[in-house]
Amino acid sequence: MPPSGWLLGLLAGAFLLFGSDGAKAQGRLDAQYEATLAGIPVGKGAWTIEIGDETFSASAQGGTAGLLKAFSGGTGSGASQGRVVNGALVATAYTATTTTSKKSETIRMVLANGNIKDYAIEPEPPVDPDRLPITEAHKKGVFDPMTGSMLRVGGTADLMSPDSCRTGAGVFDGRMRYDLKLDFKRVENVKAEHGYHGPALVCAIYFVPISGYIPDRPVIKYLAAQRNIEIAFVPIAGTRILVPFRMTIPTPLGPAMLEATSFVTTAAPPRVAKTQ
Repeated sequence: MPPSGWLLGLLAGAFLLFGSDGAKAQGRLDAQYEATLAGIPVGKGAWTIEIGDETFSASAQGGTAGLLKAFSGGTGSGASQGRVVNGALVATAYTATTTTSKKSETIRMVLANGNIKDYAIEPEPPVDPDRLPITEAHKKGVFDPMTGSMLRVGGTADLMSPDSCRTGAGVFDGRMRYDLKLDFKRVENVKAEHGYHGPALVCAIYFVPISGYIPDRPVIKYLAAQRNIEIAFVPIAGTRILVPFRMTIPTPLGPAMLEATSFVTTAAPPRVAKTQ
């Protein structure tokens, strides 16, 4: 898959991250992102997250833009929803759709307590004997890509603490099972054209394919070998949840970057218990 394909996946929320247990909180994010390749705009997307007392939902959509759209147009969308259990986001359903001039494809997953109960790709792709099989064990204890995009920091520690980056988890995207590992790089200030300006926690990310992929695919080998991919996380107001503000991936054509141009986040007012 060319770099543009990975950018479209990023805009659709298909190649994002993961988290650990977090504190109970309520908040909302409305963000707009721009994707560039070697400084040239190639795509735009939007991401909305709502976290309530008992349920959450997240959705993203994006598409190619500029010169890239002329010869490789495409759109994508992704969504996840589920329950908030002891402060942790537990997804129950995930969908992702990508559409190009050649085809349209939808992935659907049903989850329960971190396990994949059912999943399907529509239309069903042909069987490739070179693709490493996904075992039942590979579908347990995993995140879907959308829910996994939110890095949750438990306890009362500083959200920008280096330890917040030192984590890792398994992800299943409906086709491929992979591990993502993070490590601390730095804290820096970021500023969107509209909305958030303040500190960002910058983490290195390492991609480890497990199953469901074709080992000889150049993009898999390239990403697995990369040691310079990084993500800058910022918080959703009123929560202990960090989400990507910027992601940078080196490519042979120059750096691919997904960055928020608008990042508006609001905290929901705390619920007050009724009294007689």
